[in-house]
Amino acid sequence: MKKVFLIYILFFTFPIFAQSEISITPKKCIPKTGYYLKLNTVFDDSRCPEGVQCIWAGEVSVVIDVYKDKKFVESKTLTFNSKNKDENFKWFETYYSKKIKGIGVLPAPKDGVVVKPKKQYLKITFID
Repeated sequence: MKKVFLIYILFFTFPIFAQSEISITPKKCIPKTGYYLKLNTVFDDSRCPEGVQCIWAGEVSVVIDVYKDKKFVESKTLTFNSKNKDENFKWFETYYSKKIKGIGVLPAPKDGVVVKPKKQYLKITFID
């Protein structure tokens, strides 16, 4: 009986804590209508690689291209670090109507591993 009750609680409370997310990639195909954000470049990645002990957490910069109705609007350079989190959230929230919980540039650096630019992307997690 306890197991059934626990499953019941988990099943019906899980949607309350659900979060949605979106990935911004270097994808070439742009939708015909609405805003579309495309990852152009990741550069100045000084984040601390996994498996290495660092004094400073580091930062990473990206260039995001903005399109509206398939027409180029602007390129925006953003730097992700502990100091400008709110500023970056505010910029992204002009294009997404949901409140942002977190933004990450993935994959995270690993000691001795070179990541191909095609494999890099931004992951934005929203609060539902």
